[in-house]
Amino acid sequence: MQVAAVCLDGKTGKVLLISSRGTGRWVVPKGWPMEGRTLHGAAAQEAWEEAGIKGHIGNVELGRYRYDKDQDSGFAFPVEVRVFLLEVEKVADSYPEVQERTREWFQPLQAAELVDEEGLRDILRNLADLPNGAGASVPCGDNRTKGD
Repeated sequence: MQVAAVCLDGKTGKVLLISSRGTGRWVVPKGWPMEGRTLHGAAAQEAWEEAGIKGHIGNVELGRYRYDKDQDSGFAFPVEVRVFLLEVEKVADSYPEVQERTREWFQPLQAAELVDEEGLRDILRNLADLPNGAGASVPCGDNRTKGD
């Protein structure tokens, strides 16, 4: 399982796509769960590391999708991705993977046409149906699990 953040600019209704490091195709920030973080907290951390985005992330999934993760050894394995909505508050110019990725803003329906994963397309299409794409996110503190 992986986690992902759909980064939404509430003022424009646009979502952020980033280029993948391997193929350069359009994706949303995603990665593996992190010890000491909730799933949505890990998704928020990925948004920061991969795209330089900070904001409020919802603790309820927008949806899930599956894809095949390619390995260097030549085989692939299926991965389920749990997707959370992040309402953007800050877009940084400097962040950990700034040299490795391109980022660009799109209307949700346009973003849906640019991603390869059908399940992610559906999530982005459904996002377009929300009023200005907002409403599914709630503040969640520092995104860490209790006791940390």
